[in-house]
Amino acid sequence: MSAWLISLEGTEAGRTLATGLALLAAILHAVFGALQKGRHDPWLSRGAIDASYCLMAAPFALFVVPWPEPHMWPIFAGAVVIHVGYKVLQAMAYSRGAYTVVYPVVRGTGPLFTVIGAWLIFGERFTPVQWGGVAVLLTGIYGLALYNLRHYVLQRETMPLALGLAVATGVFVALYTTYDAYGIRAAADPFTFLAWFFMFDGLSILPIAYARWRAMAVRPALGPLMARGVTGGVVAFFSFGAIMLATRLDKVGQAAVLRETSTVFAALIGWLVLKETVGPRRIALMGLIAAGAVIVEFGG
Repeated sequence: MSAWLISLEGTEAGRTLATGLALLAAILHAVFGALQKGRHDPWLSRGAIDASYCLMAAPFALFVVPWPEPHMWPIFAGAVVIHVGYKVLQAMAYSRGAYTVVYPVVRGTGPLFTVIGAWLIFGERFTPVQWGGVAVLLTGIYGLALYNLRHYVLQRETMPLALGLAVATGVFVALYTTYDAYGIRAAADPFTFLAWFFMFDGLSILPIAYARWRAMAVRPALGPLMARGVTGGVVAFFSFGAIMLATRLDKVGQAAVLRETSTVFAALIGWLVLKETVGPRRIALMGLIAAGAVIVEFGG
C-alpha cells in the first residue's frame, strides 16, 4: 500500500485522494474535539485518548512497518514537543470556554498560519482566487465564533482567557500541520512515520493527565473514561492519519484549509448531539465556510 500511495504523489489521482482525505479528517476532527470536550475533564479525556492510540500504534511501529531511518529520530522528537504544546493549550482553552466558541477560533487561526508556513517551507503559492477563498472561510469561522460568543451565557468570566488560549492553540495547529507534513515527506515510508508518531505522541501527555487524576478529590470512574479513550483513539488514527497523508500527496496549505470545514461538522454535532439551536445566521455562516473551502479547492 505504501508503494501505491507514493506512486500517486504529484498526480491528479493523488490530488483527488488528498481532497477526500482532508474532508474525512474534517469530519473526524470535529468528532475528536467533541470527545475531548465532553462530560469528562479535557485533560483526562486527552490522556485516555492518547494512551489508547499509543497502545494501538505500538505493534504496528515495532513489528509491521519498516524501521525509521536515522534522520527521523530528531524529527519525531520535534513533533512530540510541538504536539505537547498544542495539547496543553487546547486543554486549557476547553477548560475555560464553551466548545462552540473555542473550537471555531482554534480552527480559524490554524489554516491562515499553515498557508503562510507552507509558503515559507515548501514554496507553495496560492492564487488570488484561493486567497479569496481563505478570506471567505475565515469570515465564516470567526463569524460563527462571535455569534456563539454573543449567545452563550456559561463561563462568561473565563471566556476572554479562553479565546486567547484558542488563538495560541490555532498557531500550534499551524505549526504541527506544517512540521508533520515535513516529517511524513522526510520518511521513506509514510506509514512508518504515522505508526511511530502515534506511539511517541501517545506517551507525551500521560504524566500530566495522571497527575491531574491523582489530585482530584472525586476521581471519575476509569471504565467510561477509557471507553471514551478507545473511541477517541480510533477517531484520531483516521483523522490525523488522513490529514498527514493528504499533506504528503498534495499541497499542505490546501489540505489544511479543507480540514477546517470541521467547524461546520462541529456545529452540526452541537445541534444534533448537544441539542444546541442552529438558526438561519449560523447556517449562513456555515455556508460561508463551505463556500470558502470550495473556492480554495477549485481556484488553483
